[in-house]
Amino acid sequence: MAVPQRTALTLPDPRGVENTIEMAKWAEAEGYDDLWFADSGGIDALTTTAAVAMNTERCRIGIAIVPVYTRTPAVFASTCHVLNKLSGGRFILGLGSSSQTMMENWHGIDFDKPLTRVKETTELVKQMLRGEKTAYDGDTVKSHGYRQIPLGEGEEQPIYMAALRAKMLEAAAQHSDGVILNLFPKGALPKMMEHVRAGGASAGKAPEDIDVVCRHMVVVTDDKESARNAFRAAFAPYYATPVYNNFLAWCGYEDVAATIREGWAEKDREKTTNALTDALIDEIGIIGTEAECHDLIRERGEMGITTHIISSPSPKDAMRTYEAFTAKNFSF
Repeated sequence: MAVPQRTALTLPDPRGVENTIEMAKWAEAEGYDDLWFADSGGIDALTTTAAVAMNTERCRIGIAIVPVYTRTPAVFASTCHVLNKLSGGRFILGLGSSSQTMMENWHGIDFDKPLTRVKETTELVKQMLRGEKTAYDGDTVKSHGYRQIPLGEGEEQPIYMAALRAKMLEAAAQHSDGVILNLFPKGALPKMMEHVRAGGASAGKAPEDIDVVCRHMVVVTDDKESARNAFRAAFAPYYATPVYNNFLAWCGYEDVAATIREGWAEKDREKTTNALTDALIDEIGIIGTEAECHDLIRERGEMGITTHIISSPSPKDAMRTYEAFTAKNFSF
């Protein structure tokens, strides 16, 4: 059965845990299909998911993504078991590598073999969730003799993998239950989807059966200039990290990636941020009036995205943005 188009609200709310729970309840009441957490620090996604699961009834609840370096596979598996039960099977675990900045600077963890680490963690966690006794020796993770209570008969725990470039895109489609994309220029999406299809085919999956998730950076506004500036301030540092800098170059923006890299090294904020031109921001972000943003999201749906997480990098426009994608205001 083909994966349907779904609209999701991003969480957590930056104002804190209480507001996150209230926003989740609001989004479900307003017809959003999903609630997808980011796990970038401050408000822990996995523990807050438990609270949201117990305060909602219908929405899928996903995490895009949890870095594989910050928890062991056994912790992932035992946590997933609990969240699966608390949510009534609505929970989706999204695993990814994150970036050098977060792992090495924030956590003091070596950012080593990201593709292998994500793939092996996914494989091992799936085994643990089935209740199998572990005997796993990977290049990056190992486990022997661990066993936990399996999920009930017929119950499944989806695990999605985040991916940017070719090898990870193919691995995500092949080894996990869905693919999570992020911050891509629209012109690169056809190439990305080719690799998703190739990876899926190697596992016998039809393209229309692969859930492809993206956290879109959306600003519903009548002031595009202000919105683009908010995007620059938020994401120029992202594209300065090696992971996203290499991704931007892979997408065909080698000169922009080089300028951002140089500007960051020189501590030249203006050079770094100005490398993200208005035209490029409009390729990556979703900026405009309600009608314009609706059309841009539908366009990406036609190009292969199936689950659309609505996130706003502009706090002053956030509620207008989220209101624009309630069931009464938007449909595919």
